[in-house]
Amino acid sequence: MKRKICLGFDGSSSDDWTAVRAETLDFWQFTPTYGPDDRPTIWNPSEWGGLIPRSEVHAAVDHLFSTFDVQRMYCDPPGWQSEIEQWSAKYGDEHVIEWPTYRITQMHASLDRFTTDLATGLLTHDGCEITATHVANARKLARPGDKYILGKPNQTQKIDVAMASVLAHEATADT
Repeated sequence: MKRKICLGFDGSSSDDWTAVRAETLDFWQFTPTYGPDDRPTIWNPSEWGGLIPRSEVHAAVDHLFSTFDVQRMYCDPPGWQSEIEQWSAKYGDEHVIEWPTYRITQMHASLDRFTTDLATGLLTHDGCEITATHVANARKLARPGDKYILGKPNQTQKIDVAMASVLAHEATADT
């Protein structure tokens, strides 16, 4: 029997990183691996000639859906709408769901849940060093109505894996 998980996806094309984080239904989060070299599902464009290797991302998503029982995959759509639509058609629109992170109210609620669950120990994780760096880079940016979203302090301090983590946790909580 395949292990039930949820996924969070934050994608980019060339400047920011692309990542898929996974979370079990008992709130343990991890960076899955894929392919013949068991590469982590985190792509730094500088390691791929300046562009995110979309074929690698597709291979990773395919591997995750064939290895695990993916309940939900929340995907931030900018720049990846076509791929998300393809994944939705292939794996089911009840499993692959666009989840835009630019929506202030929804993002604030997700961040509040994520930080609370992490602080209380409900959410645990694998200690992925890249994820830890991206989480440490993330800054709360104030928005109207006593809300906040995540931002990066500067262009070199990436937060993409943190965003994928928040999306994975939201997908799990919604499951």
